[in-house]
Amino acid sequence: MTLMKIAAALGVTLMGSACAADLDAGRKIVEAQCAACHGKDAKTPIDPAYPKLAGQYPDYLANALADYQSGARKNAIMAGMAKPLSKSDIRNVAAYLASLPGPLTTPTESRLAR
Repeated sequence: MTLMKIAAALGVTLMGSACAADLDAGRKIVEAQCAACHGKDAKTPIDPAYPKLAGQYPDYLANALADYQSGARKNAIMAGMAKPLSKSDIRNVAAYLASLPGPLTTPTESRLAR
């Protein structure tokens, strides 16, 4: 039984490291593909209609990119940007953008600022 617990723990550890995001790789993709529209800091887009990405939840960003790839979300520009990204690329981009300080607040924080 102890051997099984060790093997399970080792499997979880290895799986966790295999799924870990590479922030530097994500930064490189963001600088090359995202910054032109969403801003170098990912919070000053060139058009107010474009979303601020800095500080956004990584799972939201990853799901949005995957949905653009699959066509579940419709936007010709974003579909073209997301199409060549691998799952690893998406994970890295989402983690990098989530790591940035962003202007997003919760409703409670907004009320407290008043």
